Amino acid sequence: MLSIRPFKIEVSDAAIADLKDRLAKARWPATITGDWSRGQPLHFIKELADQWRDGYDWRAHERELNRYPHFMTEIDGQPIHFMHIKSQVPNAFPLILSHGWPGSIVEFLALIGPLTDPKAHGLDETIAFDLVIPSLPGFGFSSPMTSPGWDSARTAKAWDRLMKALGYSAYGAHGGDAGALVGRELGILAPEGLVGTHLLQIFAFPTGQPGEMERLSPFEMEGMANLAMFEKYGGYQAIQSKRPGTLAFALVDSPVGQLAWNAELWFGFEGAGKGQVDRDLYLTNNAIYWFTGTSGSAANVYYEDSQTGAGYREINNPTPTGVAVFPQDFRSVRSFAERSNNIVHWTEMPRGGHFAASETPDLLAADIRAFFKALS
Repeated sequence: MLSIRPFKIEVSDAAIADLKDRLAKARWPATITGDWSRGQPLHFIKELADQWRDGYDWRAHERELNRYPHFMTEIDGQPIHFMHIKSQVPNAFPLILSHGWPGSIVEFLALIGPLTDPKAHGLDETIAFDLVIPSLPGFGFSSPMTSPGWDSARTAKAWDRLMKALGYSAYGAHGGDAGALVGRELGILAPEGLVGTHLLQIFAFPTGQPGEMERLSPFEMEGMANLAMFEKYGGYQAIQSKRPGTLAFALVDSPVGQLAWNAELWFGFEGAGKGQVDRDLYLTNNAIYWFTGTSGSAANVYYEDSQTGAGYREINNPTPTGVAVFPQDFRSVRSFAERSNNIVHWTEMPRGGHFAASETPDLLAADIRAFFKALS
């Protein structure tokens, strides 16, 4: 049995004052170009830093987060934080949601209402969920990181243990980005009681077999441009997979450095999300990383997965699996995914990007509901 205790988010006034002081005293790099070709541009990061220092109210967002029940436990020696929101609908289905990098529990705030209280959102109230929303090991309040080895497969085992400790004999999973790797590893683990896993990405790639590219749909072929952009700009993955410890010194000491580093995925390599991302939500996400000092430990999941292949391994996932593919994201290819996954549900979305839970919660909630309804 796990020891589970209530938890409340409480950041000290001194920590908030220190953040504002560091932002005010930031040293800025000389700009070479004013665009996104070499990284996040100076003018844009200054905008975000100014808002974080002078136009952002952490206390308001702290109160909003604390409206939900939070808990702490320890699994395999690692502190694990999670939200546990129970639906008022009888026999609601338990669902664990796994965020990605550089995300946090705030990714899922817009999903909580539609999934736990469907009637209030004009949805069929017979499809409702109890939600368990943990912080990944080493992320946010699931800290400090106490040992190496926390790859996506180990996290999947911890999630199964958590759900059973909460009394759930049957449950489902959903995840995006790093959370999608955990969700797929749960599928591979196939523990007793796991009904299905719903993912935003399956990172499967061409093998070079004759004819495999010719079978791609127009939607999938268009997605190759997204993959090419990632290969051109995605330096963070290489660094975090190889030297997360060196990177950690900069990220946990400079809020501006953390702000810019995390912006790579939130706002896009070429700034495509500049006018779309809710900046207060982004700053709340960054505040959690900053106040917990976890930017360094959060990066470690890339290193751990690179050592074991967890999340990317092409070994059989027998669990019923659903995939929601968003056009401004890595576009998973169904024929590649089917090589090692039991795909029973596949949706190509009309809009949305990498952070679908906060960008297009209506589409994602509908797809999660449809997937698990079909499995009931």
